[in-house]
Parts: sequence; C-alpha cells; structure tokens
Amino acid sequence: MLLFLNLLPLVLRLVLVDASPTIQLGRTTLVGREIASLQQEFFGNIPYAESPLANLRFKAPVLKSSLNAASFNATEYGPACLQVATGLTLNQMSEDCLTINVLRPTGTSSYSKLPVMFWTYGGGFVGGQASTANASLIVAQSVARGTPIIFINFNYRLGPLGFPQGQEAGASGAVNLGIKDQSAALQWVQLHIESFGGDKDKVTLFGQSAGSIMMSIQYLNPSICDLARAAIFESGYQGTTPLFPPARGEVDWQNFVGGVPSCSNISTSGSTFECLAKANTTEILQGFASASSESTHFNPWPPVIDGPGGLIPDLPSVLFKRGQFARLPFIAGTVKDEGTTFVPQTVNSTEELYELALSLFSPSSSPTTLQDSVQTLLQLYPDIPALGSPFDTGNATFGLNSQFKRAAAIVGDSDFQSQRRFWMDTAANAGVKTFGYLFAESEPTFPPALGVFHASELAYIYGKPSDTSSLSEQLSRIMTDYWVSYVANLTPNDGLGVPRPEWTQFTPKNKTLIQLDGLNLTMIPDTYRAGQIAFLNSDPAIWRR
Repeated sequence: MLLFLNLLPLVLRLVLVDASPTIQLGRTTLVGREIASLQQEFFGNIPYAESPLANLRFKAPVLKSSLNAASFNATEYGPACLQVATGLTLNQMSEDCLTINVLRPTGTSSYSKLPVMFWTYGGGFVGGQASTANASLIVAQSVARGTPIIFINFNYRLGPLGFPQGQEAGASGAVNLGIKDQSAALQWVQLHIESFGGDKDKVTLFGQSAGSIMMSIQYLNPSICDLARAAIFESGYQGTTPLFPPARGEVDWQNFVGGVPSCSNISTSGSTFECLAKANTTEILQGFASASSESTHFNPWPPVIDGPGGLIPDLPSVLFKRGQFARLPFIAGTVKDEGTTFVPQTVNSTEELYELALSLFSPSSSPTTLQDSVQTLLQLYPDIPALGSPFDTGNATFGLNSQFKRAAAIVGDSDFQSQRRFWMDTAANAGVKTFGYLFAESEPTFPPALGVFHASELAYIYGKPSDTSSLSEQLSRIMTDYWVSYVANLTPNDGLGVPRPEWTQFTPKNKTLIQLDGLNLTMIPDTYRAGQIAFLNSDPAIWRR
C-alpha cells in the first residue's frame, strides 16, 4: 500500500499527459491542453525564435526550427514581453518571450488542411500580449458554420527592445525588430502548421492598431506573398504612425540608455549596444520606464524608415507611387471615432492643437509647408462641436472643452480614416480585391465622450461585446461570420452561418463600405468628410506618410 501511495503522483501525471492532446514536432512531443467544454485543443508558449538575450538583444530574431527536448509542456501561454504602464509585474514578463500559440478544433489531424487565422495584437508598440486574445468563440463558431479554422497568435518585442531608435540602431540595422519578430513567427507557421492540421497556403493575417500597422508594413515587401495569402486590417495602416529615419529618436534612445544603471555613463556615446547586451532585465526595464516618462514624442518607439533593402525603404506614399506593395487581397476598416482615446481631454485651445500637430509631424521636408498645412487643416476642422468626434452627437461636449471634439476628429481622420482610404484606393486601383468597413456600433457601457472608440470592434469579433443586448449579440455573430468566411474562402459572403447582408467589394467604380451597426447594418459610400480627407491625402509626405 505504501508503495502504491508513493507511486500515485507519478501515475496521475502519466494519466494526465496521456489524456492531453499532443503534437510531434521533429523529435519533440508537444503536450497541449484540452478545452473540453468547447471541443478545442490549445498548444502554447512554443518558442519560435531563439531567446533574444545578451548578444541577441537588438538583433533580428533567429528562427527556432526545432526544440531540444523529448517533450515540451505547451499547456499555457508564455510570459509577456517587457513593457511598462500595463499593470504587469516583472514575474509576468520576460525578455525570453518570443513564443507562439495554436488553438484548433478537437479532432483536427495533420491531414485536415484547415485555414489559419494569424493574430497580431496592438498596444502602440509598447504594450500587449498574446494571452489577452481568447479566440475560443471564433474557433467554435467556425466549426458550427462548417468552416473550421486554426487560430494562432504570438508575442513580439516592444519598446526599445522591439523598436530601437537613434543613429546607432539605424547604422547597425537594429530597427523594426518587432516586425521582424512577426516575420519569424510567420516563417515558423510555414514550417510547422501542417503538423497541427493547418494549411500553410491558407494563412490570413489579422490584427488591430499596432498589430495592423505591422501587417500593413509587411505588405510593402513582396516576400509576404510566401507567408500569407490575405489580411484583415483593423484600425492601423502603413502611415498611421508618421514615419521618420531612426535618428529622429536619438534623444529617446539616450534617455533609455541613461535609465539603465550600468550603462548610464555612456548614454550619449553613440556606442551603447555592447554595454546593453550585458545589462540584466531589471535594468533594461528601468531604462524603458525612464525613457517613456521623459519622452516628448507621443510614441517614442514607432517603426522607422530603414532605407533600401529594409522593411520600410521609404515613405509608404512614395512606395505606393512606385507600385511597391504586395498584391494580396484584404479587408480594411476603422471605427467611427478613432481619435477620442488619443487626445488629452484637457485640450482647450487652437494654439495647443497647432503646436501638437507641429510636434507630431516635424521635421517635415519643408517646415513652412508643414506650418501652412496645419493652418489649413485647422480651417477644415473648425471649432464647431456638431462637426467633431464623437461624430453625430450634435453640440454635446460631455463637460469638456469643445476643442476636444475638434482634436479627436483631426486625429481620427489623419491617423486612421485617411490612411485606410488611401490604402484601399491605391490597392483597388492596382486591381487588388478589397473589402472595407466602418464599425459604428455605440457602446452604452462606456463614457459617451469616447463614442465608438478605437478597438471597440474587437469585443464583437471575439464574441464578447460588453453590451449584451440581443441586437449587439447578433451583430457580434454576424461580424465573426464575416471574418471567418473571409479566412476560409477569401470572401465575407460565403453564405454560411448567420444570415447577413451582402458585403460589396470596394472597387474604383464602387467605393463602398459596410457599416457595422446593429441598428443600420448596410453598405454606405466611402465619402464621409471627403474634402478633409482628400486634403490629408493630397500631399502625404508633409505628414510623413
């Protein structure tokens, strides 16, 4: 009896492993986790690249094609990449964070050849993690409608580790590393997804905000055609973040290095990588926090122009004119009030808006032209509350200065609406099959000053709207069906699942969007604020687009 009791823990572990789903990757057995209630299987925390530590800090990811172990515990998500101001503790984060996760329907075999939905989270290039995207309801609905899919997400480096700035980073090619992480994760999918039952030739990119920006930048490079067949862009495009050479962020880089205790004395030396490679993670996080608090830029860690042969060889508008972009089909959209969460609610004067605009887009190729253009922009967006964002709210100002609605309209159109329209026009004129949307469902559980705010569509796509009314629940199911239909069949109109309106293709002769609104789900012309957006797109180089 005593021997049996001593062996019981081992027996239980063996039974648990035996009952768990497994995948064979080369010589390694991945042990996943069954989600019995939803008939799904999860495999997480799988390294897709070598640990980006020590001498691999500030280097492009090194693809990890195999695991050096007989078995690997893939039952949970891995830690988030280093970030600040997101409420995560150090033990919830790690620099060794380049991991990928796979969610599939139970019963999927290596011969299933299911379409793949590849998610990239947003977070302004400084925050976010794969574990926050629970796609169980998407996968469940895909099965219920008869078009099962596999869902994949991953972690990528953030802040100064993922998007280094400054002259040293530019000279050594150590820029846009988070986007290169995304490429490595996609390469891992090409190597291994068939073992999970996926079809490597049916990978659809899918992301929001910073994640969508990263995906759209991938479209500037023909090599994306080897890694994906389509994309769904949500509120993020090549020019959403103004693009500059790495040198513009020199001060931010110096502030970062200055905040790393063991390297602070060389912060302005122009030769910091060797010291930073030896710093520990706690020090790196200190530098990240210090630089974030001292920066005068809205976002100190954006993608940068990295020149010929790089991911962003020139301004997107220049590349568009050359026809330098992938001819892969896509869906692209925005929410109605993109700008409300990006504008300080304390804004209260035209002068403040003017200075804010100059700081965002300077240095421009011509300072005088930039100043004149900002003045014109302010004239096109007058201080009239009924014209501001949240749109369609009349003269209400929600207890704020009227300049808030004005600023929110400018930021939303400049960074999101104009860039979505510019990208769709460019692609459609080149014969690319595109579909567009405007998400306009109001959120009664959130402050009315936010309107239909940035990222509010995500809860609907993932099947968990905060508004649990029958109308919102129905819109959520419809949106999930549109997305899954596209991933499965490259059209949102496969006729399966929830009955829903036909989503008309966006073409040069038929520039229409679907308005995703439970009360008025219909096609609309893509003409809102036509004059203002036409001005923003008339000379995009001024705005570093």
